Amino acid sequence: LMESATMQLALLSNQSSESCEAADSTVENTLFGCFYVLVFFLALNGNSLALWIFSHQRGSSSPANIFLIHLAVADLLYVIVLPLRATYHLTGGHWPFGEVPCRMAGFLFYVNMYASLYFLACVAGDRYLAVVHAVRSLRLRRARYAHIISFSLWALVTVSMAPLLVTQQTAEVDGTTVCLQLYREKASRNALISLAVAFTPPFLTTLSCYLLIIHSLHRGSRLEPTLKLKALRTIGVVLLIYVVCFLPYHASRATFILGYRHPDVSCQTRRGLSLANRLTSSLTCLNGAMDPLIYLFGAEKFRGTLMRLFCKDKAGMSGATSGELKGTHESSVSAKSEF
Repeated sequence: LMESATMQLALLSNQSSESCEAADSTVENTLFGCFYVLVFFLALNGNSLALWIFSHQRGSSSPANIFLIHLAVADLLYVIVLPLRATYHLTGGHWPFGEVPCRMAGFLFYVNMYASLYFLACVAGDRYLAVVHAVRSLRLRRARYAHIISFSLWALVTVSMAPLLVTQQTAEVDGTTVCLQLYREKASRNALISLAVAFTPPFLTTLSCYLLIIHSLHRGSRLEPTLKLKALRTIGVVLLIYVVCFLPYHASRATFILGYRHPDVSCQTRRGLSLANRLTSSLTCLNGAMDPLIYLFGAEKFRGTLMRLFCKDKAGMSGATSGELKGTHESSVSAKSEF
């Protein structure tokens, strides 16, 4: 994903000299700006509330909850730069913040996206062990191991994206300052390889784990029917996030890299590829607003605490909660804290 500043600036110069890429319209910029403001408030409130609830829970150190906490942290790290993106659009495609904020905006964009992908994969792996190998996996599913995996993933993603922090990311185009990390990333074969390497492992891991869980539930898992439904809801939410936030961006980005510089591609097609790149890039930001749905469906203690905060009928809720906490089989007991 990262190339030298010289090559990026050369690409930008070539694009601007072609007079092919249409300038962002006022309507488009307004819609993008308002979209980022809305996502900012949804993601900030949802993930802040999630961290507050997780931090005040006792006995919430299950591996799944640990991965969800790190997922919320990743979302909040990116949320702080969404106002910068909104300002960029609301000022007509001008970047007024300078070089360092541009670097941070790109860095946090990729760190959030790929940290989220890998933590979602970790949640999927933990769900698989809890449902399919409930008893045999008890030794593996420990908080210490979850912490080690989480911090190792942070280190991997941070180091991989670190070049963005040390390369030039702003340029002057027709008297306007642009941030190269806002829809102007380098379109090269190396970028395509980086894209595939970063996205494919967590995607295949998540998909495989959830397909195996669905197969196990269909074949007759010992989970209670209520817990089976909760498991399927969690799987549905995660797959929805992939379909809405991640798959469109990576498919569009790969198409953009392969097609934009091709000599047989028409100007109109290039404009379409650029628009698709902007649209799908903005959709990735929705994962910060949608991830709290995973906490809601995937962490029973989180759901119970949320209900106590917002529901006045505590007596009725307590009865419902106590009903959900009854266990009948070993696999149900093992998975109860996970769904």
